[in-house]
Amino acid sequence: MQDRRAPVFVAATCNNVTALPPELIRKGRFDELFFVDLPNQSERKQIFAIQLGRRKRNPEEFELDKVAAAARGFSGAEIESVVQSAMYGAYSQKQQLATQHLLDAIRGTIPLSTTRAEEIADLREWAGQRAVAASGGDVRAEGA
Repeated sequence: MQDRRAPVFVAATCNNVTALPPELIRKGRFDELFFVDLPNQSERKQIFAIQLGRRKRNPEEFELDKVAAAARGFSGAEIESVVQSAMYGAYSQKQQLATQHLLDAIRGTIPLSTTRAEEIADLREWAGQRAVAASGGDVRAEGA
């Protein structure tokens, strides 16, 4: 990659950077390593709004601050799953989707940040010394 002759931007992702050989992640191969942590409060709120909008629901009809706070430590994929589960729950009760359905779905979900807490903490520790935070907010300070 360091021998490129054209102005090319290369981005790569990986779930376990510690499994990569050092020669792949050294400076010159990639100019920078970014750490994408779990979404912070603001990002979770945005993800909920996007997922509700995709399902033709008006995000303004929901208490997104409350829902995003309840979903602390959830990944974007887990938030998407919460919205889907909440919709199923509302449908089975013959009700319109409401904030309470989202909160119930959150309570019924154990996120990876709980089941894999030690691994996530280790990755955050590794990234804290070796990578640039990709998010404007610091989720580590939030304790996600």
